[in-house]
Amino acid sequence: MVETTKVFVHGNPETSAIWSPLVDELRKDGINNIVLLTPPGFGAPTPNGWGASVNEYRDWLLSELDKINTPIDLVGHDWGAGHVFGVLAARPNFVRSWATDCIGLLHPEYKWHDAAQGWQAPEIGETMVAGMVAMSADQFADYFSSLGMTREIAFEVKTHLNDEFARCILGLYRDAAQPAMIKLGERFTAASPQNGLVIIAANDHFAGSAEQMQQFAAGVNAKITNIPDAGHWWMIERPALAASILIEHWKSFNN
Repeated sequence: MVETTKVFVHGNPETSAIWSPLVDELRKDGINNIVLLTPPGFGAPTPNGWGASVNEYRDWLLSELDKINTPIDLVGHDWGAGHVFGVLAARPNFVRSWATDCIGLLHPEYKWHDAAQGWQAPEIGETMVAGMVAMSADQFADYFSSLGMTREIAFEVKTHLNDEFARCILGLYRDAAQPAMIKLGERFTAASPQNGLVIIAANDHFAGSAEQMQQFAAGVNAKITNIPDAGHWWMIERPALAASILIEHWKSFNN
């Protein structure tokens, strides 16, 4: 069997703690060669002069993946998926396989969700992120646990939510204002990275519609899997099912 590294990339507002329940399930099945990458600003320090642009995050992820000396099975969630799309649009054969949610972001008819549009708006965005930073740990945990995080994971995320985190939210979302994602989708389709899996969580309202995700996945010949009774944080809500889906996906490339 080919030795591979399973690499996971998270998004916003998150840290790598979101993967903990899923990683626990994978390790029960003997999968231990796991790397959790933390994007600058979202739980990790930012380099000097960091602008938090879409291309900076793409280049950061490329650099991190270059350090891994085995074939890579890459998994991205939320903006982590966005960074994966950027990498694969530039270097479609760089990984053995990829799996993401949120591929609806690349659909030509995708419109950013309300929070993203707020972050993209001058002054409104600054007020929104300042409010997030000012939230108490209990307030943050109450809100995000209602959306699918556990309170324990939400508390951990809140410990990293500071002014630099907030600055990176604004920088990234403003750089990704349309038509930026449409153009990335065009490059991704043209690159047509192989061995893909698109994860559609039934109650995820941030990732584009199920129809948009299905259409875009079909355009790059990616497999599609559905996770019922779960929302944006499906890896927390349904970790055993998510682990079984990923393991089956990875096994299909072991021959």
